[in-house]
Amino acid sequence: MEGGFRMLKDKIEKLKKEKDVVILAHNYQIPEVQDVADFVGDSLGLARQAAKTPHKTILFCGVHFMAETAAIISPEKKVLIPDKNAGCSLSDSINLEQLQKWKKEHPYAITVGYVNTTAEIKSELDYCCTSSNAVNVVKAIPDEKEILFLPDMFLGSYVAKMTGRKNMLIWAGECHVHAGITPEHVKEKLNSLTNAEFLIHPECSCTTPMMYDVANGSYNSNQVQILSTEGMMNHVKNSKSNEFVVATETGILYRMKQQNPTKKFIPASEKAECEYMKMITLEKVYDSLLNEENVVTVPKETADKARLAIERMLAIS
Repeated sequence: MEGGFRMLKDKIEKLKKEKDVVILAHNYQIPEVQDVADFVGDSLGLARQAAKTPHKTILFCGVHFMAETAAIISPEKKVLIPDKNAGCSLSDSINLEQLQKWKKEHPYAITVGYVNTTAEIKSELDYCCTSSNAVNVVKAIPDEKEILFLPDMFLGSYVAKMTGRKNMLIWAGECHVHAGITPEHVKEKLNSLTNAEFLIHPECSCTTPMMYDVANGSYNSNQVQILSTEGMMNHVKNSKSNEFVVATETGILYRMKQQNPTKKFIPASEKAECEYMKMITLEKVYDSLLNEENVVTVPKETADKARLAIERMLAIS
């Protein structure tokens, strides 16, 4: 099997150069796919790479909304996705009709949407954000303005808590993977691993109770950080701790171990796997490159409307 992977990787490297393709992969992709990527990162980092790449084609190893974002930012590029069925439960939790109705009910509100949304939804937003800059995006909006935040209720609660914002309405959507990481999972690990640092993604269902406990000093014996995936990567690299419990999709552990071979990483939940992220295989990457199939396109009118919200996201760190 290892020999087969090596041959496939060599073929991918050759095709990539021949066809002037950059491969972007999300932190949750399988190890073999991360290994052939030119850049591995979170949604914000990959969107920034898509915006500035000189390559004429972007092969996006992530879920569909990420490839759409790349197509919106770089309309002159060809954007490919190895499996067009790689969707997202969070992205599916709100549709265009629901958002338009919500906006009509709050005509003076500013609409802030997570990057985990379809291009159609983004075309209706004032601001787009990621988990790494959601707090700063909301802080950039005048205090008196009502905010509609969508679609992730756990990230929304976290942002409201961090900003002290009282006029923020939050859509009741969730990522099924992060929602499955419960306070019980985290408490169990907290009790058994007293020397570990805890890194928690703000989409996790445990963030809401955890935030209050952390703020009240209930976990003084453990360091607890609520961070985006890239925030986690940076924190681990710079931390003096040697043991970390990581509450997000387990795919990120591969990159953490690669970059920090002397440190130990434990998933908060071994079951935190996104089946959509795992749909992309090395074989599918090769086929997509070879045949230039599964091109992701966004209608011009939708893309033009969505671009402003995304550009605002990219401008706020």
